[in-house]
Amino acid sequence: MTNFLKLNIFNISFLKYIPILLLVLLAYIASAQDSVAVQVDTICVSRDLSDVIRSAMHKPPKVKTEESSSLLVIPIIGSNPATGFVFGVGGQYAFKMPEATLYSMISGSAQVSTKNQYIFMLKNNIYSKRERFFYSGDWRFLIFSQPTYGLGTNSPEGGILDYQYNLSGLETSDDSLAQPMKFNFFRFHQSMGIKISKGMYLGLGYHLDAYSDIVDEKLRLNPGDTLITSHYAHSTSYGYATDKYFSSALNISFTIDTRDNMINARDGYLASIGWRGASKLTGNRTNANIFQVEWRSFHGVSKRNPNHLVAFWLIGNFSPEGDFPYLILPATAYDQRGRSARGYVQGRFRGNNLVYGETEYRFPISSCGGVLTGVAFLNATTANNPAQSLNLFKSIKPGYGFGLRIAVDKHSRTNLAIDIGFGDKSGGFYLAAAETF
Repeated sequence: MTNFLKLNIFNISFLKYIPILLLVLLAYIASAQDSVAVQVDTICVSRDLSDVIRSAMHKPPKVKTEESSSLLVIPIIGSNPATGFVFGVGGQYAFKMPEATLYSMISGSAQVSTKNQYIFMLKNNIYSKRERFFYSGDWRFLIFSQPTYGLGTNSPEGGILDYQYNLSGLETSDDSLAQPMKFNFFRFHQSMGIKISKGMYLGLGYHLDAYSDIVDEKLRLNPGDTLITSHYAHSTSYGYATDKYFSSALNISFTIDTRDNMINARDGYLASIGWRGASKLTGNRTNANIFQVEWRSFHGVSKRNPNHLVAFWLIGNFSPEGDFPYLILPATAYDQRGRSARGYVQGRFRGNNLVYGETEYRFPISSCGGVLTGVAFLNATTANNPAQSLNLFKSIKPGYGFGLRIAVDKHSRTNLAIDIGFGDKSGGFYLAAAETF
C-alpha cells in the first residue's frame, strides 16, 4: 500500500555525489548514536502513538498482550502529472494465529485518480497455526496508465525512440522519449509454503499476470507517419499480441526466514530462491521461465537500542530473452509491496534480467523506546537490453532518500512510514504502513 507523488524537479548536476555524501553522513550518525546509546540508554520500554496520546490526556497506557492484533487505516492523497489528483484509503491488519509466535499481515488499498485510473490491491502474508504453513499472496486490479522508456537501465538513451527522433533531427530528452501507455492489469499471485524445518519452507504457488486493453499512445503505423515504440517492437519481434497478453505460471520456491518479525524486523535474514514456469500446460502460447532470488538481512548496531540497525535487500530476476511479453518482464516497483527503487516511478526500469539492491540505515529519533525513528537509504538498479547488447551492471541507476517512522502499534511493530526519494531526474513521495522491506 503505497501512495506516490512523482516529482520531476530533481535534475541536479551534483546528483552523482549525493550517495557518497549520504554514506559519510550515515557513518557519522551511526557513530554518534552508538556513543550516546552507550552513555545514556537504559533498557528500552517501547511506546507507540496511542501511549503518547493517552499520556497527554493523563490516562494510563492501554493494556494489550503480545498476541493482540492491530489495524492501521490511513488516507491516500497525492498529485502528479501521470495520475492527476489521487485519493483513496489503505490499511494493514497485523495478527497472530493460534499457537503462532510470529505476526501475520494482511494489507490493501483502493485508489482513484482524476485521470480515470483505479487501483485495487490486496496482499497477504499469513502463518498458520504453529507456523506449519506460510501463505503469501499479491492480488491487484488496475485500470491504469504509465510511461515506459524501453528496456535496460540506460533507457531511453540509445533506445528505439531516441533513434527515430534523431533521424528526424529533433532534440531528445527523457520526457520526449517517454512512451505513455494505458492498460488494464490483473494479478493473482498466491503461494503456500510448507514448513520442513524451523524457519525453512518449501513453497508451491500459481502466478497469473494479465494485461488487456493495451493502448500504446505514441505508436504510429501510418505510411509516411510511422513511430515504432519499444512495446510494439518487442511484441512483434517475439510474436506477442500488442493489445493483450498474459502469463499463467506455476511457482516453486525454497525460503529460509529467521527474521524476528516480518512487519518490522530487527534481527535475522530472509533468503529465497524460486522458479516460475509459464508453460503450454498452464495455457501459455510458449514455454517461459524466470528464476528469482531474494536476500534481506537486519543487523543491530546498538546493544541497548533495537531501533538502531542497518538492513540490506537484494533482488534478482533472470529470464531468457523473449520468454515474456514486454509489460510482464521484470521491472522496478513490481515486487509484492511495490516498494523497490524509491526515487523512481513504477516500472521505470525493465529488462528480461534485473538486479536491485538497497541498504537502509534505521535510527532512533525519540529517546530509547520512543515513537519516532528515522531512515536513510541508498538503492541501485541494473537491467539489461539484449537488443543493445547491454548486459547487467553495464548501466546502474542509483537512488537515495530519507524518511520518518511513527510507531502506531508497539506489539506488532507497525509504523506509519513517510519517505522521500530521489533518483536520476526523478523523485517521489511515499506514504505507507510498515517498512519498505
